[in-house]
Amino acid sequence: MAISGKSGLFKIISQTKGGLIVESLSDGKKIPVFASHRSSILEDISMFTYDEDVPLKNVLWNMFQKEEGKQASIDPKADGNKLREYFESVLQDHDKERVYTSDIKKVIGWYNQLLEHNLITEPEEEKAEDAPGASEEVSVDKTKKAEKKEKKPKAVKPAKSTKPVTRTAAAKTVNTKQSKKS
Repeated sequence: MAISGKSGLFKIISQTKGGLIVESLSDGKKIPVFASHRSSILEDISMFTYDEDVPLKNVLWNMFQKEEGKQASIDPKADGNKLREYFESVLQDHDKERVYTSDIKKVIGWYNQLLEHNLITEPEEEKAEDAPGASEEVSVDKTKKAEKKEKKPKAVKPAKSTKPVTRTAAAKTVNTKQSKKS
């Protein structure tokens, strides 16, 4: 996972009510990530090409093959022209107007970090589940499950105050009690 405003990559550890707990791949620190954070799972990222977008995992695999499983042969802080030449050898038909030098720097840095943690694997071919038509069956099954969930009666809990107690409500209660004593 990549998080906007934070350098490096993060591994998802667990899920909470309001978000996720992630661990930094660079220093191992665990931090919470909330829905308000702009974050992306690497599997959802793709690179622009002139024909169709290429998933990031394919680009990383191309780099892995080019580098023969070693760290990138170019420094992510190298000159923009050198970075473009290198990236041209990895993804030949990338859209040079929409893929910025900063994007190339990120991908090279991510490659090195993922390689360090042995997280680069060969991309799998499209499975039968992902084939057209299969998604229609899945959506029908989900609809049936949702209908079943709706039909189940819910347990009734004893009545409690439905008004949430807030600080202002508690303060009003205290003030009311004080004024009655006077």
